[in-house]
Amino acid sequence: MNLLSVNNLSRIGREETLFSGVTFGLNEGEKAALIGRNGTGKSTLLNTIAGILPPDEGSVVINKEAGLSFLAQNPIFNPEHTIVEHIFSSTSPKLQAIREYEDVCALMESGVTDSLQKRFDNANSAMEKGDLWNYEAQVRSILGVLGIHDMSRKMKELSGGMLKKVALAQVLVEDTKLILLDEPTNHLDITTIKWLQDYLAQTQRSLLMVTHDRYFLDAVCNNIYELDRKRVKLYVGNYSTYLEKKEVEAEIEANTERRIESILRFERDWLLRGPCARGTKAKARIQHDMALINREKFQQDKGFTFEVAGRRLGGKILELKGITKNFPKGFASVGGSSKSGSQEKEYPVIKNFSYTFSKGEKIGIFGDNGSGKSTLLNIITENISPDSGTIVKGENTVFAYYQQNPVFPDLTLTVLEYVKEAAEVMRMNDGTTLSASQFLEQFGFNGKIQHSMVSTLSGGERKRLFLVRLLLSNPNFLILDEPTNDFDIFTMNILEQFLMGFNGCLLIVSHDRYFMDKVADTLFILEDDGSVSGYVGKCSEYIQYREMLKAEKQKGEVSTPATPPVTNTSERPQKKKKLSFKEQREFETLEKDIAELEEKMKNLETEMSSSDYSKSQAAGNEYSKCQTLLESKYSRWDELASVLE
Repeated sequence: MNLLSVNNLSRIGREETLFSGVTFGLNEGEKAALIGRNGTGKSTLLNTIAGILPPDEGSVVINKEAGLSFLAQNPIFNPEHTIVEHIFSSTSPKLQAIREYEDVCALMESGVTDSLQKRFDNANSAMEKGDLWNYEAQVRSILGVLGIHDMSRKMKELSGGMLKKVALAQVLVEDTKLILLDEPTNHLDITTIKWLQDYLAQTQRSLLMVTHDRYFLDAVCNNIYELDRKRVKLYVGNYSTYLEKKEVEAEIEANTERRIESILRFERDWLLRGPCARGTKAKARIQHDMALINREKFQQDKGFTFEVAGRRLGGKILELKGITKNFPKGFASVGGSSKSGSQEKEYPVIKNFSYTFSKGEKIGIFGDNGSGKSTLLNIITENISPDSGTIVKGENTVFAYYQQNPVFPDLTLTVLEYVKEAAEVMRMNDGTTLSASQFLEQFGFNGKIQHSMVSTLSGGERKRLFLVRLLLSNPNFLILDEPTNDFDIFTMNILEQFLMGFNGCLLIVSHDRYFMDKVADTLFILEDDGSVSGYVGKCSEYIQYREMLKAEKQKGEVSTPATPPVTNTSERPQKKKKLSFKEQREFETLEKDIAELEEKMKNLETEMSSSDYSKSQAAGNEYSKCQTLLESKYSRWDELASVLE
């Protein structure tokens, strides 16, 4: 049975047409994803199908028997409603019957009247007739998994993440056959995402969603619709199948392009000879040639694999010793809405955590929402202080901290001006450079948007811009808190390539399992009691490990030991050797030389972007010499510094 028919749909954006002539449909049981680059109009298309936005052309027909539930990226709600009022505000007959039953039960607690008894009998009869007892249990189960327990809280009191969860809960519990989801995994922890993935894979309801979670796409969807060049194209299969088909398609288009160019080389010579166009055949040939010349040319996605000539780390990078942080229970899970002066009993979010970071470590932080992941990052970057413990940062350690809600002090700067405040150029390991403008292009800021003011950007574009500036600042210790929210799959591929080639330390929080698997090879596990355990392996492997433990526990078998606590590498045996007087003087001189060289290279980077080619080339040659000298001095500095540790 057909549930959704989209016919010749068109919508014009702020500056140009977003999509036109979009025609497709969804049948019962079909689960499809809509993918495409940021700005192509995916969310607009979903909102148009849902009836939130009117189409400029075309029509949307939804089967009356199916009904539609829509999760918007920014849910609409009445701030004065309680959670229960919002969820049960649906027009679904089943939810209305459950709401009536629960309302009557609540009223009868204060006393039973004849009218209340009659309402109760009618409500109870409706529950029996509709077989709603099991349905109510399913509703409660869904709310529990999403962490929605206090149904009396008002919507205006909830954090952004909790608002999204409540909106998602409403969509999942509604009695409809068709669901539209716009970025359903945003603000969910990895455990909840896995539950949602399994739920959607098993449900009989049809689904059309926008998401950047590639494991999610693979496990749930059987069709992929790509929004590209203002059109929607169907690829039958999951995301992995889509990638295979795109690769074959790109090869065919590239071969076709080469063949057309070969034909045009001959035809251009013929046209340059000035053929007479009075004959019908000659006229048709000229028209055909002009059509080929003016065709929409195939452009293959640009690959962007690179390694940055990053800032060197010293012998000592970062040491955490006995870090402990307490908060009132529930503080972290509601976005810090509790008062710091509250008399509530405090519980450890981070408890006695010690760790010494080594060069090149790429560590992911795993934990449920409210477990303290962002708290740990803020302690490390000294945005908040631990209740006990010490943090010792190496002299050459330079942090770059990507926070979920970045602040822009001056919104009147253009995009290019904003990133140039960090650096004019990015130096690659192979000696080449990328200008700030070229680096912006790799992350989707093309053309005139570079000269637009930051104030004109969307929330997602600002987050992406903030990340670009951080990367251009050339840190050697990257700390990323949910960097993938609001990014499309294509931008995430670019970021993954950057991080895989990054030579410094990386500490990352992300709910995207595919992303975590690509960039992190070790995990910090934040446990319920505030302790931090370690797991050497990928995020997906750890999820399987947890599921295995859960299954063994349910069977009553002897479970495998829990993940071991993080090794306190700061307790390694100390070297007994000391520096001689001559070596101590050399060490102090090296520190001064390194600082001067780094300052000189920073000035040379500015000269390298000069429009004067000879000046730019001379600066580049001098930069290479300084880089070689700096590496040798760093090597000697490391050797001497290791004696002092």
